[in-house]
Amino acid sequence: MTSTPSHALNDGLRVHLRPTMLSDLDYVVSVEQDGANRPFITPWERTQHEGALRFPDSRHFIVELARTPNGDAAFERAGYVILQGCRNPNGSVELKRIVLQPKGLGLGRRCVRLLKQLAFTQLHAHRFWLDVKGLNTRALALYLSEGFVEEGRLRESVRVTGEGADGYDSLIVMSMLDREYQARVALGEELA
Repeated sequence: MTSTPSHALNDGLRVHLRPTMLSDLDYVVSVEQDGANRPFITPWERTQHEGALRFPDSRHFIVELARTPNGDAAFERAGYVILQGCRNPNGSVELKRIVLQPKGLGLGRRCVRLLKQLAFTQLHAHRFWLDVKGLNTRALALYLSEGFVEEGRLRESVRVTGEGADGYDSLIVMSMLDREYQARVALGEELA
């Protein structure tokens, strides 16, 4: 079994990924149902998360955060991520889901960097890809700034409902190739 990545910065925040356990699933479902997250994802039933824990082609992680300057404090849950295609014979790994709380700490950027490192160095991906709802402009800007390239749009492919909204949104497909990741590493734009 490979180790899961961890990342610490000089601001005292340490981010770590650990495999999700069945005992974490109530937390996972509650974070998905939170009003700050729900518009940007397509929530799963608990049984779908259970399946992702058991399916060998998936990796389901809890994002943990420690907020002490010396990093000695215990980690607290701060979200979760799902990767799919981890055994894809074409080396195409998908960032299926990233759901984080709290917001505004730079946690998303740190997680994306950890996930790129995991995909390219441990899972030996050739291509790391995702799709993001068009209305999720904050995530879209993050992915672009982290080197992901827009490949195309699935126009009006997901239904948007809730809080007066009733319509459709597009999914934007983005990816990064292993050579693009390696170029970013060489330039010092990725984790060491």
